[in-house]
Amino acid sequence: MEIIIRNAKREEAEILAQIERECFPEAEAATEKDIAERMDAFLDCFFVAEADGKVVGFINGAVAKEPHLPDEMYHDTGLHDPDGDYQTVFGLDVLPEYRRQGIAGRLLERMIEHARECGRKGVVLTCKDHLVHYYAGFGFEDHGVADSSHGGAKWNDMQLKF
Repeated sequence: MEIIIRNAKREEAEILAQIERECFPEAEAATEKDIAERMDAFLDCFFVAEADGKVVGFINGAVAKEPHLPDEMYHDTGLHDPDGDYQTVFGLDVLPEYRRQGIAGRLLERMIEHARECGRKGVVLTCKDHLVHYYAGFGFEDHGVADSSHGGAKWNDMQLKF
């Protein structure tokens, strides 16, 4: 199986929304409208994974001035600051049948590489407890419980500073 990591295309918003629904609980998943609005605001920060021509995963996130991911950023694309210092990760989604093949890692590495190419100071994200170790493997440091109530869940504040 050949995996290609590439920039997303605006017309893929519906496909990405379907993947998002499979990967996150309803309370946490972005809608097709959310994804389309995000793509309009920061398409350069969307990367997809293709397996044999099929989109099987994606990563996306806005750019922020501070090394934090406030809940408001998920709902207000106006908070995206293309001149900001920190790339955020809103979601890292891989279809269940394509997991444990390194696809999520390749998407995350591409986002980190993109942040470096853009001269950012780092990448920030929030994750649940069971993923802290996963992100630590990429150099992210756990900064404790995040000030987030996104989807009614508990999140950890993770930072990778360059």
